[in-house]
Amino acid sequence: MGLIDVLPDQLVWEIMGRIKKSVDRNSVSVTCKHLYEIDKEQREWLRVGCGLHPANGALTSLCNRFRNLQKVEIVYSGWMSKLGKQLDDQGLHILSERCPSLVDLTLSYCTFITDVGLGHLSSCSKLTTLKLNFTPSITGCGILSVSIGCKKLTTLHLIRCLNVSSVEWLEYLGKLEMLEDLAIKHCRAIGEGDLVKLGPGLRKLKRLQFEVDANYRYMKVHDQLATDRWKKCVPCDSLEELSLVNCLISPERGLSCVFGRCKALKRLHLDMCVGVRDCDIVRLAQRSSNLKSISLRVPSDYSLPLPRLINDSLRLTDVSLKALAHNCPMLESVKISFSDGEFPCFSSFTMVGILAFIEFCPVHILALDHVYSFNDLGMEALCSAVYLETLELVRCQEITDEGLLHVAHIPHLSVLRLSKCLGVTDDGLKPLVGSDKLEMLIVEDCPQISERGVHGAAKFVSFKQDLSWLY
Repeated sequence: MGLIDVLPDQLVWEIMGRIKKSVDRNSVSVTCKHLYEIDKEQREWLRVGCGLHPANGALTSLCNRFRNLQKVEIVYSGWMSKLGKQLDDQGLHILSERCPSLVDLTLSYCTFITDVGLGHLSSCSKLTTLKLNFTPSITGCGILSVSIGCKKLTTLHLIRCLNVSSVEWLEYLGKLEMLEDLAIKHCRAIGEGDLVKLGPGLRKLKRLQFEVDANYRYMKVHDQLATDRWKKCVPCDSLEELSLVNCLISPERGLSCVFGRCKALKRLHLDMCVGVRDCDIVRLAQRSSNLKSISLRVPSDYSLPLPRLINDSLRLTDVSLKALAHNCPMLESVKISFSDGEFPCFSSFTMVGILAFIEFCPVHILALDHVYSFNDLGMEALCSAVYLETLELVRCQEITDEGLLHVAHIPHLSVLRLSKCLGVTDDGLKPLVGSDKLEMLIVEDCPQISERGVHGAAKFVSFKQDLSWLY
């Protein structure tokens, strides 16, 4: 009899519970029958994919062994035909029959699974989370069948599901009012305006991520009925996180109607969203006093055939930044960047607008990317930023050693990241060497800073230099 056999079951159970990696649990469970049995009872999460062979048979064996599985990930990233046939619709039938406790399912690169397979999941009454990443054979009919059968579904992520269109499934989920986390990314058949079909479901939504494939972006025609539905749209009272990427924001319709309806919003991410106006951000700021994090990436290269959008009324200015600073007293993280492009930037953010955050908000993280308006005077102003702990400067070419010298005087700064900044040299870092001011210094691709220059400038230093971006 081994030592493990004389230990109390409660202690052995606690030991096994602390082993998180599957490979470690597998190794431990084969050392003795006692641990093998405990692992069978305790294992709630399983990640499988290319190693399943034959797929359906291997999955059956795993489900028979681990009866208490709650979370299953099936990932076929990097799959090739020589690795054997992928899991198919029969595999989902096996899951639905043999995993009665299943609550969370992720399918990635599962090209053999169709709507028939998703139909099997409709019997998984406990399923609350479904994430699909590049499942090209799935359509809206399959999503609808899951929605009808799985009444407790609260999280739905659709990523690169190219054949899923917004038909009855969105309206059905909206009527259930159960959905809390919705992510739709690079699904070409679903447009920004289609989200209105959620209707009353918007009231319960806590997290909304909508990302358009910029290469297939098009201006969808809004009929009068759709416009009226947006104006009558219920408030997004529970929405805490809103992330929009490559979206077209039309005045007084579509997603612009959401901005002034989010009183619980904590995190806002707008990345390359064309058509956002100052009045949109002002309405959002006035409503979202709980906002803690904002990330704005502003378009500077309009390759779309939308010349009517490029006018003064559709350029974000300091009016937006000041509205956020004055109305959102809990802002802790501010990230502002401009995209690369051949054309001048169509935004009018100045240093005054950016520093308003420092004056009125307890900003702990400030990240600026391609913000040419921020210069040495801005760095000097940061000396009064009593809450600032992390500063990231990327391609901020107006900052020189004179500005960098002020870093040593920012009261609680502990993390500094410099990337692709042309105007700073080793001299700007000299006051930090041996000062124990910074916990971490990250320098990436700054041509005038050497590895020797960063030595001793922080407790932990990361240095990388690849200057191919200059050419």
